[in-house]
Amino acid sequence: MAIIVNLDVMMAKRKVRSKDLAESIGITEANLSILKTGKARAIRFSTLEALCKELNCQPGDLLEYQD
Repeated sequence: MAIIVNLDVMMAKRKVRSKDLAESIGITEANLSILKTGKARAIRFSTLEALCKELNCQPGDLLEYQD
């Protein structure tokens, strides 16, 4: 079971820099980097909501399941 994080793809589509996104949603750049690389073991719904709001997308745009 693998959950793929497509945050970097969505950021590129929206032309948003890591520094700006981290600042706007209230997390550190280090934590955003952990999310982008898929090394995170969990994500708070509040963080996911903030990402979706800032990037104008749906949770399914950021997270993908691959068998």
